[in-house]
Amino acid sequence: MKDVFIVNTGGTFNKIYNKITGALEVDSNNLALKMIEKAWFASFPYDNIINKDSLEFTNKDRELLVEYVQALPQKKVVIIHGTDTIDLSAKELEKTNLKKTIVLTGAMIPFSISPIEATANLAFALGFAKNANEGVYIAIDGLVAPFDKIRKNKKEGKFELI
Repeated sequence: MKDVFIVNTGGTFNKIYNKITGALEVDSNNLALKMIEKAWFASFPYDNIINKDSLEFTNKDRELLVEYVQALPQKKVVIIHGTDTIDLSAKELEKTNLKKTIVLTGAMIPFSISPIEATANLAFALGFAKNANEGVYIAIDGLVAPFDKIRKNKKEGKFELI
């Protein structure tokens, strides 16, 4: 797994329940990734940046993401991202022509509540990234496509090809 770098930006994938406030908050300690590594008897390179729900992302956050990915020596990158604005970040990454394979993924159910969707989406994104050509893709809920060929249908609560 060393040839694919994971950039963890937050999103629902990483949310945990705060028993004091009663709110779901983005975990900045990579708890979900650590648990997946343990379950898979694996380790992979990753870093945690931004740590927000994607609805809170700003243009500066997207600029930081692009700069961070650009500076990585790896040519294959998986980005864990919130699903609500995953397309906006993908578009920014595509505009910069990074000459890398970039696969964005996330989850609509927090790993801490039910690990199935988040784990499956990460596995799917990692497998696709290892074998895909350069470009920016979204891999989520059994679908994978160039970023501009997939979208979140917010009325139905699912991703679909377009």
